[in-house]
Amino acid sequence: MSGLNQPQREAIHYLDGPLLVLAGAGSGKTRVITQKIAYLVQSCGFNPRNIAAITFTNKAAKEMQERIGKLLSKQQADELQISTFHSLGVRILREEAKVLGYKPRFSIFDSADCAGIIGEAAGTVDKATLRIVQSTISNWKNGLITPEAARHLATDEHQKLAAHAFLSYEATLKAYQAVDFDDLIGLPVKLFSEHPEIADKWQNRLRYLLVDEYQDTNACQYQLLKLLTGVRAQFTAVGDDDQAIYGWRGADIENLKKLPTEFPALKVIKLEQNYRSTVRILKAANNVISHNEKLFDKKLWSDLGHGEQISVTACRDNDAEA
Repeated sequence: MSGLNQPQREAIHYLDGPLLVLAGAGSGKTRVITQKIAYLVQSCGFNPRNIAAITFTNKAAKEMQERIGKLLSKQQADELQISTFHSLGVRILREEAKVLGYKPRFSIFDSADCAGIIGEAAGTVDKATLRIVQSTISNWKNGLITPEAARHLATDEHQKLAAHAFLSYEATLKAYQAVDFDDLIGLPVKLFSEHPEIADKWQNRLRYLLVDEYQDTNACQYQLLKLLTGVRAQFTAVGDDDQAIYGWRGADIENLKKLPTEFPALKVIKLEQNYRSTVRILKAANNVISHNEKLFDKKLWSDLGHGEQISVTACRDNDAEA
């Protein structure tokens, strides 16, 4: 663990309950996650099969797998559960499909397949309308809103059309023994909520969870994490309220705010040293984000020197910028 600063070491060694690591940009968060996984296996006796690290993209999962491969034996690294939320959801559903009335080899429909079903249910072929309706249904599913509840929430014309199509869309998917991308998280939430004994089985299987980019979780992902950790609450969530960028797909910064309330024993560790930028850049960045609505106070700093003066270039359009 040479080269780590004190907050990084503290985050790696902390195992006395739920942990939130507030990691500013360039603060070495991926290194903290991978080093903590190695620490759990090599120093704490965790079986690699009982550790899950969850990221948001396949690229991030692959990078994490490669980094951890340099810290553990090949067998240990291969036994770890490093995946995206959706890949973990697929794994859960393949094993537990029958409980929800699906065959283990259910189909996963892509966006085009789903658009066709929604268009038929909504009675429209207009592409612009279909995009809005499909996006609305997806947002409802990510927010754990049922077709019945959606009918009461719909206000404008497109929402009412989406609410009308929602129930039929879900029924058609089930008839095809198929799920959509949102179901890969929503159905495990339904499964664990309705069958505590299955939730308990998975909590005992995945005894420690590490979650990257926690600020980008939506309501459905947040609920899945709660159900997977249970009362034991053995997890490390790494996130930064100043880097939330996925609000358009249902990500809710309030999930960061909920953690101290729903997990009173939560410990918060801040990674504020930036290893990527100079003092001038960080000073400008801190000034910009100082206008953000803050959930947690933090201030990035660097020992890389002042660096060159910052220049600002204005471009007339996207092509000029490129």
